[in-house]
Amino acid sequence: MASAELIRIATRSSPMALAQVERVRRELAGRHPRLATTVVPVTSYGDRWTGNLAVLGGKAAFTREVDAALLAGEADVAVHCLKDVPGDQPLPGGTRFAAFLRRDDVRDALVHPGGLTLDELPTCTRVGTSSVRRAAQLAASHPQVHCVPLRGNAGRRLEKLDEGRADALVLAVCGLRRIRAEHRIAQVLPVETLCPPVGAGVLALQCREDDAATLAAVAPLNDADTARAVTAERTLLHALRGHCNSPIAGYAQPASDGALTLTARVFTPDGTTTLAATATAPDPAALGALVADTLLTQGARAVIDAIAH
Repeated sequence: MASAELIRIATRSSPMALAQVERVRRELAGRHPRLATTVVPVTSYGDRWTGNLAVLGGKAAFTREVDAALLAGEADVAVHCLKDVPGDQPLPGGTRFAAFLRRDDVRDALVHPGGLTLDELPTCTRVGTSSVRRAAQLAASHPQVHCVPLRGNAGRRLEKLDEGRADALVLAVCGLRRIRAEHRIAQVLPVETLCPPVGAGVLALQCREDDAATLAAVAPLNDADTARAVTAERTLLHALRGHCNSPIAGYAQPASDGALTLTARVFTPDGTTTLAATATAPDPAALGALVADTLLTQGARAVIDAIAH
């Protein structure tokens, strides 16, 4: 780390990202009362870009500059929403995840100015989302609505809704809570309606592998149950080689006797094809590989490879 008494934390500069890093700072202060922290805000290409993320290389557009600050020694810890960390490529060489904070709510929420639920939305309602995962599942379950691309941080999307650029939004429950906008939620959607993305609700702390002092400082923030769950989910994602345009969902949760249950879905973008698999096992990595193999046996490779990216 930069010194024995200071940790510099790199994060995206969006309001939500800055709110997330405050949680990290509070948890570090609780573990190390004499440790000072400072924030290194980074504006990513993904935050500046308003077009298709695939043009920028997918989700890496949200993490690349933060990773660069860490590798350049300008920061000691990088904070990422794990769902934004690409699953089809490894972490930058010389870095590793040092901790996964206790998982927040993984569910999505419907935001509608009139308070309507998903089932109550009229035909041709414009639902704003930039997520291919959400759009595919909504196309399958609620074909009467029309998903329209709407990018930007959560606060900006809410502004676009108020400007009339969409009739409703689907956003993460935990994200709305982080920016103190949970009052905008019309309906919290169960995971059976919208299966979450891999890494949903998880903040990941990334450090340089050779920075023993920082690794030791952040290690107590790791939540063992969350780490097991995301190991299963990201093993699944790596095995499927999912890219930013792949409608893939996966969510692991505790089962009995210390085992995990992993539920996963692969969709075509229009929602006409859904591949599904669920399994329970005690070993997270083996579980992720098992569920991925089941989906690949069903034809997931052809579905994913047919999607341009």
